[in-house]
Amino acid sequence: MEAVRKALWFVEAHFSSELTLQEVAECAEVSRFYLLRAFGAATGMSIMQYVRARRLSEAARQLAEGSHDILTVALDAGYNSHEAFTRAFRDLFNVTPDSIRRQQSVEHLHLVEARTMSTAPIRKLESPRIEAREAMLIAGLSEHYQFSADAAGIPAQWQRFVSFLGRIAEQRGKDTFGVVYNTDDEGGMDYLSGVEVTGVSQLPPGLNSMRLPARQYAIFFHPDHVATIRASWNYIWNEWLPQSRLELADAPILEHYDQRFNPRTGAGGVELWVPLDDVGTARSS
Repeated sequence: MEAVRKALWFVEAHFSSELTLQEVAECAEVSRFYLLRAFGAATGMSIMQYVRARRLSEAARQLAEGSHDILTVALDAGYNSHEAFTRAFRDLFNVTPDSIRRQQSVEHLHLVEARTMSTAPIRKLESPRIEAREAMLIAGLSEHYQFSADAAGIPAQWQRFVSFLGRIAEQRGKDTFGVVYNTDDEGGMDYLSGVEVTGVSQLPPGLNSMRLPARQYAIFFHPDHVATIRASWNYIWNEWLPQSRLELADAPILEHYDQRFNPRTGAGGVELWVPLDDVGTARSS
């Protein structure tokens, strides 16, 4: 977890200044794409979400200690106006800055404190197989989320997608796939619940498709309940990948649900496909 520790140190040392994901990644000596994944798996939030939450938590303390100028506190927290600060503060704490200043207390707030890695869940996995996969066409239901390692809406998304199974005329096989793609610096991501298809000419209304080019993957097996999948991703990003000296590709990441997985109970295990560049290329960042 060395990259995440470096990132946390840099954020804690500089979160009152303007920060970008690129800056933090350079300090941690890894790519932006890798750090976004590793940090999210270890902490449950994106780096920029963490930065904003830390700034707002410190702002809440200043207000409770009697700061008379909300605008000054807002500017110190990186907001250019009283209105923008109040909106962000209310979104995070469900109260206004003015109410905290009047109450002079933060006891009822869920402040985001400086994080450590000692309590991050982790699940050591068996060594992956490195496999070259042909190009795939995946069709399914796609939704956008603010990044979280435990994106709460994904199980409900799968429930909605189940109603389409049996009605996708060009479906290939019975396995299903979860595809994470279009991740951004602010913590957003798209997630597609789908199946492999041979074409999209008869795709039911409401479904989308995406083509994945031929690529090499490190394929892990997460043997536990799907609800604990974050612990396995944490191991992959923060232990296995740094030691493997393989280069992570900036490409979609897949969950593969085959006949071992029981969709009713969530048990049986799931494969986790990590996209790689050339497996002979050592990590350079």
